Amino acid sequence: MSMENQTTVTEFILLGLSSDPQMQIFLFLVFSVIYLITLVGNIVIMVVIRTDSQLHTPMYFFLFHLSFVDIWYSSVTVPKMLINFLAEEKTISFNNCIVQMFFFFLLAGTEVFILSAMAYDRYVAICDPLHYVDAMNKEIWVQLVSGAWTTGFFYALINTVFAFKLHFCGPNQISHFSCELPPLLQLSCTDTLTNQVVLLSSVMILGLSSFIFTLISYIHIISTVLKIRSAEGRHKAFSTCSSHLIVVGLLYLTAFFQYTKPSSVSSLLLDEMFSLQYSILTPMLNPIIYSLKNKEVKRALRNILGKFKFLS
Repeated sequence: MSMENQTTVTEFILLGLSSDPQMQIFLFLVFSVIYLITLVGNIVIMVVIRTDSQLHTPMYFFLFHLSFVDIWYSSVTVPKMLINFLAEEKTISFNNCIVQMFFFFLLAGTEVFILSAMAYDRYVAICDPLHYVDAMNKEIWVQLVSGAWTTGFFYALINTVFAFKLHFCGPNQISHFSCELPPLLQLSCTDTLTNQVVLLSSVMILGLSSFIFTLISYIHIISTVLKIRSAEGRHKAFSTCSSHLIVVGLLYLTAFFQYTKPSSVSSLLLDEMFSLQYSILTPMLNPIIYSLKNKEVKRALRNILGKFKFLS
């Protein structure tokens, strides 16, 4: 079936964060800086991990892929947002809207499961250190990351396939800065119950299962850490997963509230604030958190900077 036969609306208007021209210029500058920090921060993390042989471990293998995902996660929405801040016509075609939505779901789902893999890695390292080498061999690393991408793909596929079945025949203004599914559903002139059920079910099954897995891992981790007699030992054990715990908290709290909150507490401003948090701010904060809270990353950074100073 052709797109023309499928819908009478062929493009949408992204209303964005503000209609004030002066505010749009200000927002363009702010989000340009945020995007630059996101790109530079995550690329630096990837280069450091790739360069330093002491970081060729499961934990940093997952962090490398998390940074890779965050670069593209932010790139799905921010460049288009920046263009729209300066453009008179803030339009996006139906096809491009679906493509943006697909990659948003793909990268969000992949990130969630990479974070779960990182939680499992910390669980084995702290709770079963004697079997760590066998339990987290390189084949397992690759399988866990491949599983994260596969899960993210099917999470994206099922939601975008059902989005293609929506019919749009009225207003085409999306009250958002990107083509996320919830605001798009509000524009459909056909029944969206199936889409809502699919979205909520996929979030609950995939997201909640990942969250529960991560939560159980940390219950065991905290229980094990508390049994360590020395305060120094407890601090050292917990410091290896504190960065991950902060990142997980930032992502899960905002994403779950966004997609599972009752409609009675929904508001445009609140929805956009939470979307900004987990789709734009979190990818920027992840490398900062891991750089500031992780001694091994800071050591590797100092070594690389030291080499540059020596060469100069």
